[in-house]
Amino acid sequence: MPLDETKAASILSRYDELVSSASDPSVISDQDRYLKLTRELKDLSVKADAVRKYFQAKKQIEESLELLKDPDEDIRKLASEQLSEGKKDLQESEEALVVMLADKDPRDDRSVIMEIRAGAGGEEAALCAATLYKMYQGYAAGRGFGINVVDYNDTELGGYKEIVFEVTGQGAYSRLKFESGVHRIQRVPVTESGGRIHTSTATVAVLPEAEATDVVINPEDLKIDRYRASGAGGQHINKTSSAIRITHIPTGLVVQCQDERSQFANKDKAMAVLQSRLWAMAKSDDKDAEDRQRREQVGTGDRSERIRTYNYHDGRVTDHRIGLTLYKLDSILGGDLDEIIDALTVDLAARKEQEEQ
Repeated sequence: MPLDETKAASILSRYDELVSSASDPSVISDQDRYLKLTRELKDLSVKADAVRKYFQAKKQIEESLELLKDPDEDIRKLASEQLSEGKKDLQESEEALVVMLADKDPRDDRSVIMEIRAGAGGEEAALCAATLYKMYQGYAAGRGFGINVVDYNDTELGGYKEIVFEVTGQGAYSRLKFESGVHRIQRVPVTESGGRIHTSTATVAVLPEAEATDVVINPEDLKIDRYRASGAGGQHINKTSSAIRITHIPTGLVVQCQDERSQFANKDKAMAVLQSRLWAMAKSDDKDAEDRQRREQVGTGDRSERIRTYNYHDGRVTDHRIGLTLYKLDSILGGDLDEIIDALTVDLAARKEQEEQ
């Protein structure tokens, strides 16, 4: 994995410079300057620690290789152990630095709108969509993110033909942006008794949540309908027309929200989704090279983009974009996605680093 060592070394130089300046009386007496310096110092300290670990690991490897030539067997044994530790530390620090030094996507800190839709497979596909939603619920809980359902179309057996929800929290997009695409689940359906393994798909779309200033929507371009929220099979679950359907006339985009009892709350949620979809449409026209690279890695949610397979028979999960296979299906479906997301983050950062060189 490529790492710009000159760029890494410059971080240490800048960190030492900031530490020195922080004790300068003229800097301390200038409150604005001092606050700006301490903020940069705090941000840089994590990177500086990773750089030190990287160069220390390189030095440990070099010293261990020399000690392996020693005639003393005990020294060679110790050197071999130190060499293994050094290689492990080098890989970990290198992966961390590749991510840290990559240009940050300005949308990474945002909350997201996620949409899961059942694909091929009928009722089983709807159940698979529900399985994915539970997986993201578990992941959000583990990361301290919040989840708010916007709209859903459920089935009698507890599946979802589609479900739209917000995942709120700083950095949600940086973690979940890799989930866009087609997810494939291979298992014996609960709707069958023959024991035949069935393949179903569900598509996941992830949109960074737009802010009010990102998209200006003319109220005259909106058609707003109110209707009664309903449960599985079309059964009404309340007697008031609290659900909201908003149609953006120029684009034909339709957004619904029926999760809250209040019309106003549902309208606010629906507008947030509409803004995010319109912003995503505008961004998709951006021909900037970095954004094209991101879309290559993240995918657009198109059905041809199979990104991950969950195989129940083998207890296996495979992410096809990076060829990563893990035999921890239950853990991953419970929300333990960090190992996959970390690997995808490192891969994307490494590709960006290669493009810049």
